[in-house]
Amino acid sequence: MDFLKDLWLFMKARKKFWLAPVIIVLLILGILIVLGGGSAIAPFIYTLF
Repeated sequence: MDFLKDLWLFMKARKKFWLAPVIIVLLILGILIVLGGGSAIAPFIYTLF
């Protein structure tokens, strides 16, 4: 959680709020890859890429 807090403080101090959507999209893609690696929905996720 320290990483997320530091990231938020960096974005707030440097006015880099445009990074938030980029980080959110990367987190969503990471979660899809982790969850889709060994599940039945893996073929559907791989068609997205």
